[in-house]
Formats: sequence, C-alpha cells, structure tokens
Amino acid sequence: MSTKDRKLTLSFIPYSDIEKLDSMKRVKKILDVVLKDRIVILQGRLEATEEASLIQSTMALVGRIKNFRGVELAVIQGKNEDNDFMSKVRIRMARALVGDRDALTIIGPAAVVKEIKKDPSKIDLMLKR
Repeated sequence: MSTKDRKLTLSFIPYSDIEKLDSMKRVKKILDVVLKDRIVILQGRLEATEEASLIQSTMALVGRIKNFRGVELAVIQGKNEDNDFMSKVRIRMARALVGDRDALTIIGPAAVVKEIKKDPSKIDLMLKR
C-alpha cells in the first residue's frame, strides 16, 4: 500500500447493540470505535443529552490523544410530514416503545472526516487525504 492509499473502515452498530445500555455506556461504546479511526454508522439516533455527552467527552480527549481532533456527527431521518394524523401518532408511539430506530447516525473522527453535509435524503461524507 502506498502512502497515498488509506484504508477507510466503517463500523455498523445496530440499535439492538445499544438499546439496553445506559447513556454513559452508549457514548463509551461509540467513542471506543471512533478512537480506532473508524466511522460509525449507528442504526437510530442518540438522545440529545447523549450527543452532547459524546461531544463533551471527545473535547476532553483533544490534545491528550495523539492526532485526535474530535468528531463529526450527522443524523439522517426520513420525513413524516406527509403522513396523516393517525400515522404520526403510531410513529410517535413506536419510537416511545422501541426507540428512534428509523434514523441513521454517522459519527467519525475529525482527523479522518473533513465534513459531513446532510439533507433529508442523503449524507455527503468528505474525507481528509
């Protein structure tokens, strides 16, 4: 492999792997993968407090771990605005019972991921060379 060749590793974490973990363990599980210079594809999404905790934890590590500059994070989720009232109620009830599984969260180390751009239907992931 030449110096220009870089290996990109994507690690998929299904919702079932994190659903029974408390918030601290969820953040730790994700951070452990990101610290290996891997990009996490998480089924579902973290709660807002968990996202904040992840960012806070990574900022505490910046400068303490060689070449670690934090994380980039994006969530993509389908729009439900065209659904009728009863469909929206069913979706909210399902999320309350089984979690927010209809989203996809991308989390990558800032040393690897240059930028994540998102719109409702896609994510553009720009990598550093």
